[in-house]
Amino acid sequence: MAEEIKSLDELNSVVEGTEGETVIETSAPREPVRDELGRSYATGKRKDAVARVWIKPGSGKVTVNGKEMDKYFARPVLQMILRQPFTVAGVEGEFDVMATVVGGGLSGQAGAVKHGISKALQLYEPSLRPALKAAGFLTRDSRVVERKKYGRAKARRSFQFSKR
Repeated sequence: MAEEIKSLDELNSVVEGTEGETVIETSAPREPVRDELGRSYATGKRKDAVARVWIKPGSGKVTVNGKEMDKYFARPVLQMILRQPFTVAGVEGEFDVMATVVGGGLSGQAGAVKHGISKALQLYEPSLRPALKAAGFLTRDSRVVERKKYGRAKARRSFQFSKR
């Protein structure tokens, strides 16, 4: 069999094939991604909604499809959803958001804009990534409506059974 290894240094040298030399690879720090106008762009998705989001430093103004956030998303819950990434990252009122969103309903659109804002924030300022990642805002919510199957009334509901 193989010779018996007595210490961690011997194990390292056997694994690496070198004597006493350890090599630690670290990933390069992320660089900010910004365009010539100082904006960061990201695409957010939720259900059938797709949002294109641009962020830039500013006063905290949020525009969705050319309207103010509180005009487009009238429900306070949807407005709260849009503010979550800024709250978690601790940058409330520091960025202006311009978003265009298509498809789905209002709830899905709010989720898509939130996803886009989160992705754009971490591209603009990579140091915000750990907080956004821990909150789960960078992960696309993959839940979508289940398709209707043939021989069924809806996705899972059967047609009414009649014995006679």
